[in-house]
Amino acid sequence: PAAAEATGKGGGARLHSNAELARELKRIERAGHGRVRVRSIGTSNQGRPLWFATLGTGPQRLLYVTQQHGDEPLGTESALMALRTLGLKNDRASRELRSKITLGVLVRANPDGHHHQWRYNYDPDAQPEYGEPGKGYDMNRYHDPAVRPEDNPVPEAAAIQRQYAAFRPSIVVDYHMQGRYAFPPPDGREITTSIQWPTAEGVPAGALTTSKQVGVRVHDAFTRAGAVVSQYPGGSYQGIARNAYGLRGSASLLVELSDLPPDRQNFQIRTAYVSMVDLARAAANGALDGIDPSRADAIPPRGPELPDASATRHAGTD
Repeated sequence: PAAAEATGKGGGARLHSNAELARELKRIERAGHGRVRVRSIGTSNQGRPLWFATLGTGPQRLLYVTQQHGDEPLGTESALMALRTLGLKNDRASRELRSKITLGVLVRANPDGHHHQWRYNYDPDAQPEYGEPGKGYDMNRYHDPAVRPEDNPVPEAAAIQRQYAAFRPSIVVDYHMQGRYAFPPPDGREITTSIQWPTAEGVPAGALTTSKQVGVRVHDAFTRAGAVVSQYPGGSYQGIARNAYGLRGSASLLVELSDLPPDRQNFQIRTAYVSMVDLARAAANGALDGIDPSRADAIPPRGPELPDASATRHAGTD
């Protein structure tokens, strides 16, 4: 399935290679005439740039991160669509939106993993606590606020830590993929998306409240786009980005797109895109403040993994 994803065969989405991604981001930058700015904020172990795109000049600062796990590519495609919509349109509403928010997008945080079609970064010398010896580190275990970037063994995660500190976002959303799951009977529907806010001990109350408000808004946007959304059963380890940036005071949310069959990949990309654009607009117009955070707790938990699902993605942790 990974090879089919990479080439767009078998009815799946056409995904950008690392070289194609760089060219597309530069095209977006040129087409935006200064409205979208693209630069590298570091390099992977194999020397590939980590691309960071920004738009807007407003006080509400949002950070989207895609593809920390190299074999979870769909959020990257959604981010490209969102950058085109939010950065290239120059009507009055778009200009007003950009005057109220600054959006930063780390587009494909793990280019080496994407190239190798595996979860980890590329570090053949790795003997990781989280990861696979001889392959690399599980990047989404290396955001611990207690570990300085210069002491982080994962250069891509260290780059995210540095960019977070420099960018100072009030909202962070991290886009991943999961296997295939359904709600228990009598509902029985297949879940297309799961979300979760910080669950680590010590997250400030205000950050947790805002994280849940963001979660409700994202849930509602996905649902309007036709998605079936559950809570994600994530862990409490503080090195997970969802927890780490909540501990540092930001609203923080994990989004997991289910690894549906190829003919539904474009649907998955589209629903995530809708949620990205909707959250930016909600942050711009102050709509998050009016959301009851307790609605997040009412989102039903993820059900059992589907039998015979061909996906091999991790089942229980971000």
